[in-house]
Amino acid sequence: MTVNTPLCFRGKKILAPMVRVGTLPMRLLALDYGADIVYCEELIDIKMLQCKRVINEVLETVDFVAPNDRVVFRTCERERQRVVFQMGSADAERALAVAKLVESDVAGIDINMGCPKEYSTKASMGAALLSDPDKIESILTTLVKGICKPVTCKIRILPSVEDTVNLVKRIEKTGIAAIAVHGRKKEERPQHPVHCDVIKAISEAVSIPVIANGGSHDFIKEYADIETFQKATAASSVMIARAAMWNPSIFRKEGFCPLKDVMQDYIKYAVRYDNHYTNTKYCLCQMLREQLETTQGKKLHAAQSTQEICEAFEMGDFYEETTAIFEAKKTSLETKTQDEDDQMEDPDVIKMAVRFDKREYPPQITPKMYLLEWCRKEKHPQPVYETVQRPLDRLFCSVVTVAERKYRSTLWDKSKKLAEQAAAIVCLRTLGVPEGKLCEGENHLINKRKRGDPECLINRDHGEDLAEPSHKKANFIEETSDMKVPKM
Repeated sequence: MTVNTPLCFRGKKILAPMVRVGTLPMRLLALDYGADIVYCEELIDIKMLQCKRVINEVLETVDFVAPNDRVVFRTCERERQRVVFQMGSADAERALAVAKLVESDVAGIDINMGCPKEYSTKASMGAALLSDPDKIESILTTLVKGICKPVTCKIRILPSVEDTVNLVKRIEKTGIAAIAVHGRKKEERPQHPVHCDVIKAISEAVSIPVIANGGSHDFIKEYADIETFQKATAASSVMIARAAMWNPSIFRKEGFCPLKDVMQDYIKYAVRYDNHYTNTKYCLCQMLREQLETTQGKKLHAAQSTQEICEAFEMGDFYEETTAIFEAKKTSLETKTQDEDDQMEDPDVIKMAVRFDKREYPPQITPKMYLLEWCRKEKHPQPVYETVQRPLDRLFCSVVTVAERKYRSTLWDKSKKLAEQAAAIVCLRTLGVPEGKLCEGENHLINKRKRGDPECLINRDHGEDLAEPSHKKANFIEETSDMKVPKM
């Protein structure tokens, strides 16, 4: 496919992908100070494939949310044309699936082929790919052909210059837009000198842009050093990691901003985009470095929430004001959603305000089982459950159809299973049929199931029914709003 984005990798100053550092606040701050392109932290393909894309109307972001409600990747319109999504992958089809999931929200896709950490190499990702050129070619070719955004990769150098150049030439033939080269071997660490000569040899051997990385320790102490490193490597662009982690105003032509101002600017983004306080705290500690033993450093170390971090930096009022704005916006959106729900309400649905509490039922019995049994006895079709998820708070509501009548609870639940059980209760109570509660006395279904497969009586969680009909409808709203706002 033809790349249809203006993203260019020549003459650029780039924020490198850094685990725990390259989250949204750091990326936006780097852009503020002059970075041309920002890479997110490496995110593993399998983890991303479990995520759901969510439009967060409160924060005005796009979130990729894991099943446990953790935000794995968050981005916003401000960086959409300049953020490159880096993933860890050892499988071409998985990599393509992730790229398709995120490509409309990012400017490019990068494959990490340089991480030397064991968690990456044991899964055949990162630097482990350097010894498998066929797999490298497969992943990159699949991505280049499968998406419309530019594809890049980031490597480390091999033991010999010749082998490194040969590998890069093979990579170039896949059609990628650029290659980032960390000028160290996979066994070398930051204290080892960066091999500018190898990066230079690569730059002179290929026609695609080469992005030089690894100069923070030996070269880049201030903005002017970025150009020095670029000239020493003959690279098209420079990618900065640790120097930017210590002070992202390294990208500022006019020179460094005072560290106090940089940290306060970072905190503002962290609060504005509801960054988890542990991540915020980690990044601030990297900036403070030798000042961690100061009074302020000790306050930061002791902080156990975003609010406490703000108070350590005399930004308590900012936190309160920002949180109040988010709460007001959240309330406004909830009211709007509720009004829309009321207007769309089906008058033919029978409703009650009920919840399913598993403590009120025997471990192996649920209202859904009772309803299914009743339908079979009365020769009705099996119950059909239609479940939706509300955008703002991501709670669930289910409507069950029995004998051409619909039933639901007016209370929204935290899981699909609970919502379906509540709908079944409404139906059973309307029909005047027992629902299996402990207070109803002897339960005929218990005896019935005891005569069946004992496996049916175990492994139950929150009323999960192992005998549920398989034709239930599930109608989940994919692009929903996340209610997450800074915790008070």
